[in-house]
Amino acid sequence: MLTGPIPTAVAFVLLAGAGAAVRFLASHPSGRWPGGHLGTMAVNVVGSFALGLLAGTGDATLTIVGTGGLGALTTFSTFAADAMGMADTRVGRRSGRTIGHVANTLVLGVGAAALGLYLTA
Repeated sequence: MLTGPIPTAVAFVLLAGAGAAVRFLASHPSGRWPGGHLGTMAVNVVGSFALGLLAGTGDATLTIVGTGGLGALTTFSTFAADAMGMADTRVGRRSGRTIGHVANTLVLGVGAAALGLYLTA
């Protein structure tokens, strides 16, 4: 596998770039699927599941895949911005849509991570 700091750094950068590209495509409002806040939720849940699967792997794998790839794939800042944007709309304030989005993201993310941990235990 990868040994040494240079191959690890190169793999980290490549996976971080790939993770960021997938996140952009999934959460960009003009993207085909799912776009917007649903895309952000999707990448965060998938990233949580994948990180749960990675638990117990070696340090290099966690650094490269977990921090590099999944760190770039998932996004707390966009999640927070989506929630604030939803809360600023009339629909968000009236329907509780914002609270539902935040709750769904948290419950699905924690559940996905737990499932990943369970599958690798």
